[in-house]
Amino acid sequence: MLVRLLYCSRAVDTSTEAIESILTQARQHNPVSGITGILCYGGGIFLQAIEGGRMQVSDLFGHIQKDERHKDVALLHYEEILERRFGGWTMGQVNLSKLNHSILLKYSEKPELDPYAVSGKVSLALLEDLMATAAICGRV
Repeated sequence: MLVRLLYCSRAVDTSTEAIESILTQARQHNPVSGITGILCYGGGIFLQAIEGGRMQVSDLFGHIQKDERHKDVALLHYEEILERRFGGWTMGQVNLSKLNHSILLKYSEKPELDPYAVSGKVSLALLEDLMATAAICGRV
């Protein structure tokens, strides 16, 4: 049973080293569990889609909720899926500081990442748009 979970959170430590540490850890641990996904980070906010088996995704989300590197963790969207959309990434990354702001403006009132202010479906559409425009890096 494959599922997709979309959540957002705020970074406790916004340093480049802290963000890289989170990505490195995800890229090391997720393949063993069959987890794939993408992570957007900008303005101190994470937006992440994770895909995989139901129990593996649930366990990972539970870990994220307890992770001291994240605060204000919010579940945005959860669904059973037929196939992965982000299967080519152990954890792809989008650097929003280098992104054309018109993509963000397409999905929100202001050209900034704020998944707390939009629906989960809108946030998922943003991720799909970023994937389609090759804005995701770190493919593994």
